[in-house]
Amino acid sequence: MKKIFILFFITVGCINGVQAQGQQATFCNPINIDYGYTPIPNFSEAGRHRATADPVIVRYKNDYYLFSTNQWGYWWSNDMLKWNFVSRKFLRPWNAGYDELCAPAVGVLGDTMIVFGSTYTTNFSVWMSTNPEANEWRPLVDSFSIGGWDPDFFVDTDGKLYMYNGSSNRYPLYGIELNRSNLAPIGTRKEMYLLEPWRYGWQRFGEFMDNTFLDPFIEGAWMTKHNNKYYLQYGAPGTEMSGYADGVVVGNHPLGPFTPQSDPLSFKPGGFARGAGHGSTFQDPWNNWWHVSTMVISVKNNFERRLGIWPAGFDKDDVMYCNTSFGDYPHYLPQVVQNGNHATLNGSGFTGWMLLNYNKPVQVSSTLGGFEPNNAVDENIKTYWSAATGNKGEWIQTDLGAIDSVFAIQINYADQDVDSNFLGKQLGTFHQYKLYQSVDSKNWSVLVDKSNNKTDISQEYVELPYPVKTRFIKLENIHMPT
Repeated sequence: MKKIFILFFITVGCINGVQAQGQQATFCNPINIDYGYTPIPNFSEAGRHRATADPVIVRYKNDYYLFSTNQWGYWWSNDMLKWNFVSRKFLRPWNAGYDELCAPAVGVLGDTMIVFGSTYTTNFSVWMSTNPEANEWRPLVDSFSIGGWDPDFFVDTDGKLYMYNGSSNRYPLYGIELNRSNLAPIGTRKEMYLLEPWRYGWQRFGEFMDNTFLDPFIEGAWMTKHNNKYYLQYGAPGTEMSGYADGVVVGNHPLGPFTPQSDPLSFKPGGFARGAGHGSTFQDPWNNWWHVSTMVISVKNNFERRLGIWPAGFDKDDVMYCNTSFGDYPHYLPQVVQNGNHATLNGSGFTGWMLLNYNKPVQVSSTLGGFEPNNAVDENIKTYWSAATGNKGEWIQTDLGAIDSVFAIQINYADQDVDSNFLGKQLGTFHQYKLYQSVDSKNWSVLVDKSNNKTDISQEYVELPYPVKTRFIKLENIHMPT
């Protein structure tokens, strides 16, 4: 079980007509979705932990659709808070042995959504749907001659379709125009961009971007158009590093030439959950920009990862940016932000709610080995406290040190002693717990009751209906999923 994340805000008010009290107006990274226990080729620990990465979010028929690596399905949401999982395997029988939609490409062509996974073969299907919420799909083409890893579809405002791909420490990203009706290539692919680690230090390998002996990978292409300029985004340099980031190059044509923005677009090397690489950029119904990308855990193996969403946009000089400041603290949802009027902290959408129990005293029911209680409040996603069992009645209690206003609580569950056959999305995967609060650690009242919950909430985030003045928070386990 990971830390309890307690947050504090000074005032409560009404933001753009959405009442902050009484209904959930915020979300918190890593986003709270039912991450799958997915198999990772050539890793003995595959299936023993949750993992996904390389997210794509597109809007389709007023809903958000989220696809990411090896999830055996995808999610949709109408509010960017509650994500509904749709179980689906896209590989055909002749694709046995390949990853299930690794780093998928997703495009919207008029009334049709198309999906394609990473591959170096030519016999992968490109799928199409006009009703993805109902899981209705059929092949658009059965044999796609433009294979490649980390693909991306981009539909220009003139209706032309392009594809980008690349994942290499030797070769650049590539781009090519496609025929919209049959996806046949138009012309030959062109080189887009290759990393320049001798020029931009953030593109180097290493936890501190200090490894000059390994050539870094460029990956994760994504194209965005704004004010008749083309912003080709890419991931660099290593998914297991805190400095995992997305960069961007800018041009006047979808196939370049491009000029780099020297600083990374999305970059989050510090905080509780780090990393902001290999992602995508999208707009909400009010035309605000957001960027979703990969966050790093990399404890069970390098590919143990989560997803985060941050405010993004373009400044008056058309420089593209993404604001990851306090990026694992609560931010307002799009329906609260609306029309670019974030109304908080320089327009970032950040609530200003602060962490109250960092390195504060902790008491627990029991401890497994070296998974110490204080690991739960050390502001590090790579460490965690584990009780001796996953049984009902195990508990953890945190002392804020003084009476404060508590607005929201985040509970991040880690994976400990998971069955190796526990793969994908399984029935009966859910957490149940109760939260109690007290001002004196003697008299307790129920703060949150999830004892009847039947959903998988590995990165649980609860915004309280009203702020509570308290000092002690206690979590009591009812049910663990594994």
